[in-house]
Amino acid sequence: MSRFIFSLIILVFLAVILEIYSFQAFKTISKNKLIRFGFLAASILVYINFFITVLSYDRKNGQTPQFQMSMGLVLTFLIPKLLILIILFGEDIYRFTVKLISSISNSETQTIPGRRKFISQIALGIAAIPFVSFIYGIIQGKYNYKVLKYQLTFDDLPEAFDGYTITQISDIHSGSFTNKEKIQYGVDLINEQKSDLMLFTGDIVNNTADEMDDWIDVFSKLEAKEGKYSILGNHDYGDYMDWENPEDKIKNFEKVKGIHKKIGFDLLLNESRYLEKNGQKVALIGVENWGKGFNKAGDIKKASSNVNKEDFKILMSHDPSHWEVMIKKDDFNYHLTLSGHTHGLQMGIEIPGFFRFSPSQFFYKQWAGLYQEFGRYINVNRGFGYHAFPGRVGIWPEITVIELKKA
Repeated sequence: MSRFIFSLIILVFLAVILEIYSFQAFKTISKNKLIRFGFLAASILVYINFFITVLSYDRKNGQTPQFQMSMGLVLTFLIPKLLILIILFGEDIYRFTVKLISSISNSETQTIPGRRKFISQIALGIAAIPFVSFIYGIIQGKYNYKVLKYQLTFDDLPEAFDGYTITQISDIHSGSFTNKEKIQYGVDLINEQKSDLMLFTGDIVNNTADEMDDWIDVFSKLEAKEGKYSILGNHDYGDYMDWENPEDKIKNFEKVKGIHKKIGFDLLLNESRYLEKNGQKVALIGVENWGKGFNKAGDIKKASSNVNKEDFKILMSHDPSHWEVMIKKDDFNYHLTLSGHTHGLQMGIEIPGFFRFSPSQFFYKQWAGLYQEFGRYINVNRGFGYHAFPGRVGIWPEITVIELKKA
């Protein structure tokens, strides 16, 4: 508790500093008190809402949509003001340097120069970019579904699977959803791909099985010509909330696993299946969650126990750190691994073919998109849903379509 209180004190201190600098920026460019105090009042309301939400937070309930929205609004107000602080603090260094030089020179000592209007205008203009982006991300960005298509060529792909298509979705996080019409649109977009196979790579809920109750009818409409398969993600184990007793957690876990059957998916729990076509086959392997710093229920040896080394293999593993640590160099040769988990942190900048950045890359070597090493591929899906931050900024929800080609 003392650590929690200390964190709140630090947050309050940071917020006060940010508000002081932001108020100075508004004061410099405008004499209109409504503008100067209006934004300050909005910020205070956001902080009050956040502290009430945090102080009343009960881990038995997990992160509710209301909790996530409170967190999202705080980030929406704090991050732009952090940019204002950086710019105006830079100006303060200049102002005090001028004062210091005049104090030690032979000339008349000058007063500290006032703030320059154009610097404040620049600061507010730059801060407006993330502010508007975050607002858009919360309102619309989290539903800005993108279909990303890849064609992958393999020498040893069975000929019968030349042109075989796979739709991958990941990280549904149904406990965060609030708009059924928008989610239905995303599901319809998935079905429009008309792929041969559909694979879901984990995190169907945030914490509890009942989060999916209102969405069973939507996700049960997902279609694939030759089957739907799934695995578990780290959130599916119920590890991020407090339970009345261990038995409740176990019961919830069984219900979470049962959801997959209700929506027509074959859940692979450290298991494999063979996909057959014209007398030829491909091995599909699914492990439970294995993540660096997370639950390590995944057992790749057990999951692959009925698979031959010479088989063409598609592996589903929720966390890409599994591929980095254990899979990519494995001489058993997992040709294609499909992961999710990172969400690309739901915020960043991506200009296809030119530039990509997300804070997620400081935590994961493979954080979003397609990667190849040692002749093996991994695709890290950016996720269908959202969690913690109730939106997406620059890192849009993803539907991946992969076409397999024989060289």
